[in-house]
Amino acid sequence: MKRIFLATAAITLLFSSCVSKKKYAELEAKQQETKDLLNTATVKLNSCLEDKESRISSLNEQISILKNTNSALLNNQGDLATLSKKGAENLERSLESIREKDLQIKTMRDAINKKDSVTLALVTSLKGALGDLNDEDIQINVEKGVVFVSISDKLLFRSGSYQVSNRAKEVLGKVAKVVKNKPDFEFMVEGHTDTDPISNSCIKDNWDLSTKRATSIVRILQNEFGVDPARMTAAGRGEYVPVAGNDTASGKAANRRTRIVVLPKLDQFYSMIEEGMKKAK
Repeated sequence: MKRIFLATAAITLLFSSCVSKKKYAELEAKQQETKDLLNTATVKLNSCLEDKESRISSLNEQISILKNTNSALLNNQGDLATLSKKGAENLERSLESIREKDLQIKTMRDAINKKDSVTLALVTSLKGALGDLNDEDIQINVEKGVVFVSISDKLLFRSGSYQVSNRAKEVLGKVAKVVKNKPDFEFMVEGHTDTDPISNSCIKDNWDLSTKRATSIVRILQNEFGVDPARMTAAGRGEYVPVAGNDTASGKAANRRTRIVVLPKLDQFYSMIEEGMKKAK
């Protein structure tokens, strides 16, 4: 009986030992699988963490770039605002300069127009005063704002003489009456001759003759008609400024002339401009 019990116990112990090893093996296999899964999960977690850190670093870098860009834009905006202010100031100065130039041009134009108006009035008065004379004896022209009164030699002087004829004094009296009423003008009396030579005890040459003729007329205007001598100039041009050829009688006759050049007083003309400039400022 005792032997049977021992045999039964041995069989039970042996069976029990076999079952435990099998379960152990199963558990061990599951443990290994769990470890593998854990390792895999750990690798994935580390990979995710590395990816996250990389993204965070990238985002931080982008944030830094955006901050720098924003700062630069703010600085540029400030610079642009400064430039815009300077540009506006420069533009305003330019416009002001243009306005000043326009006023100066207008002032000069007004002064020129005024001078031209006075010149036109002078020409009208001269033509009115001398209108009954033959066009061959006296001519009135305007060139570049200057009035020229050209009087023929035969109306003023005898041949080779600088003594003014009585008929010439009548003409000079009419001219004097007009110029005396135009104080804004000065004038120059020019004597001209042809090329025929002249020489005697009183006259050396044509230049001398033309000068004496101009001086004679100036003296008559001053002494007999009261023209202010400060407004007059006597000049002899001789044969050197002809208006026609000296190879014909008619050409020589045209060159023998006395010309009165009526000039605006330039100091008064410039004074008008300067006064206008002051008002424009």
